[in-house]
Amino acid sequence: MANKSVFAGSVGRLLPRADRKNREGASAYGYSAEHELVQLAVTGSFNGTFYAAAQEQPRRVLELCAQVEPAFIAKTAIYAREKAHMKDMPAFLIAALTVVAPALAPRAFERVIDNGKMLRTFVQIMRSGEIGRKSLGTMPRRLVRDWLENANEQTLIRASVGQAPSLADVIKMVHPKPANEIRGALYGYFIGRDPKVEMLPTAIQRFETFKVDATAGVPNVPFQLLTAHNLDQAAWVKIARDAGWQMTRMNLNTFARHGVFKEKGMEDVIAKRLRSEVQIKRARVLPYKLMMAYAMAGDRVPGKVRSALQDAMEIATQNVPHLKGNIAVCPDVSGSMRSPITGYRRGSTSAVRCVDVAALFASALMRQNRDVRVLPFEQRVVKVDLNERDSIVTNAAKLAKIGSGGTNCSAPLALLNAERAKVDLVVMVSDNQSWVDASARRGTETMAEWQRLKRTNRDAKLVCIDLQPYGTTQANEQTDVLNVGGFSDAVFETVAAFARGQYGPGYWVQHIKEIAL
Repeated sequence: MANKSVFAGSVGRLLPRADRKNREGASAYGYSAEHELVQLAVTGSFNGTFYAAAQEQPRRVLELCAQVEPAFIAKTAIYAREKAHMKDMPAFLIAALTVVAPALAPRAFERVIDNGKMLRTFVQIMRSGEIGRKSLGTMPRRLVRDWLENANEQTLIRASVGQAPSLADVIKMVHPKPANEIRGALYGYFIGRDPKVEMLPTAIQRFETFKVDATAGVPNVPFQLLTAHNLDQAAWVKIARDAGWQMTRMNLNTFARHGVFKEKGMEDVIAKRLRSEVQIKRARVLPYKLMMAYAMAGDRVPGKVRSALQDAMEIATQNVPHLKGNIAVCPDVSGSMRSPITGYRRGSTSAVRCVDVAALFASALMRQNRDVRVLPFEQRVVKVDLNERDSIVTNAAKLAKIGSGGTNCSAPLALLNAERAKVDLVVMVSDNQSWVDASARRGTETMAEWQRLKRTNRDAKLVCIDLQPYGTTQANEQTDVLNVGGFSDAVFETVAAFARGQYGPGYWVQHIKEIAL
């Protein structure tokens, strides 16, 4: 038989050459430095993942920062915070920017460091030594000081929740200048001095009174400041009434445990808040968080409240686009997708897994589009019975329960080719660490199957959504292939625009470059 490497078929000859190996040692395609930096920014969390140790991510981010323009670092930080709603990575990029391009840091700082927790994260990173220094330095100190001086009293009170560093630590580091006696008393209060009580904000005065006399009424301060004290049911009801949307979502079991739902009318109050479209948008909640809140709600959480979480899920996915044509959405349900979406962190590993997010993407697209076929895959395509009329929560749960074998990203494309199926858009949601279909080709089997599919579907497009930041993909980016990372609502917008022909290859990076500083 003739040498196959010389007399290869046309598909093999035309495949773009693979230039990387993935974490399983199989052929893959690498991203550009800009694309990989964005990928890390919108999916990385400095925790260990299925294939990578936690320490790898900060090292790789700094390597990539040295390869791109400083302005791109700033814009990536803004995108990661404002669009992908990330926390650690945007703060890390601002910290890196203070070293590589100090003049740009202030312009991005004010958009990225938008609350007290982000401020403390920034200070923690600056002092960790990860970016090459263990102190704030003159310019970063000024940025932190300006933030403190411009924050209102309620913002500072909320910022006082948390440690390592605490708000007191930050104040002692940067020495903000109080604008008046009231602000000076508040700074003194946070760092443990004994200020004149009458000079403190009303909320703090009431909190100090409450610490001495719990019958004085629950003050309007973050509930984390209150839980160190013995609270009765009435106090917990007051906390629940005053709680914001995010706090409510995160503390349903806590409320149930302390008898909040035994109070007449409270389940209606909480349910109404959870399904409030205005508050859902204001909270910038990601749909998968609602899915997990529903799954984690215990038996003592009333059915009306659990139903409200499902309503909130539907509201949170309203921006999932309506797409034309035949769509195949392919969630990866292999074993590696059982790892936490934000990685492993001792004592605080997320209950949300990559497979849950992949299932959510598939369920949301199916709910909003009639002509969607769901092809979950591991070593092969796995059959699953989904009903488009079921809730997103129900269908996502079904998808997340199947699979767990090896990863074969070409499997759904091979099935479509075997059926000679008509398809306009294929959306693959994976960690891209395919190895079952590894071959001796110059490219990957995924690209080989994609080229076969294009013979019968000339206008078809492929979108690969990458959920873990490993820096490789199975589908080389080209006119009909888009690689995008993350698990935020912004990904849906990108998929729709690419399907409509509004975005070309490299759009994701170009979109970030267009952000104004």
